[in-house]
Amino acid sequence: MITEREFLQRARLDRATLSIWIEEEWLIPGRAAHELAFTDMDLARANLIHDLKDKMGVNDEGLGVILHLLDQMHALRRALADTLNSARERRTPPAGG
Repeated sequence: MITEREFLQRARLDRATLSIWIEEEWLIPGRAAHELAFTDMDLARANLIHDLKDKMGVNDEGLGVILHLLDQMHALRRALADTLNSARERRTPPAGG
């Protein structure tokens, strides 16, 4: 887990911006001992947000839509992978093979 202070440094954020990103649910940190706790995935997402806003000029409304669609896509990929794994596990090997 990454502490809030370390996350702010590594993500190149100030506390006010972090608060907005959490309020908008662009980042959803965990909690550890009454403090915010971040993961490497949160850091990657913060870098993606920076790229979308700063390098590609995406506005806040568009950013929310993009992040939501990415979350849906990842959820669908996980569901598909789970379905495929379950199907493989149910498949029986050929007789005599």
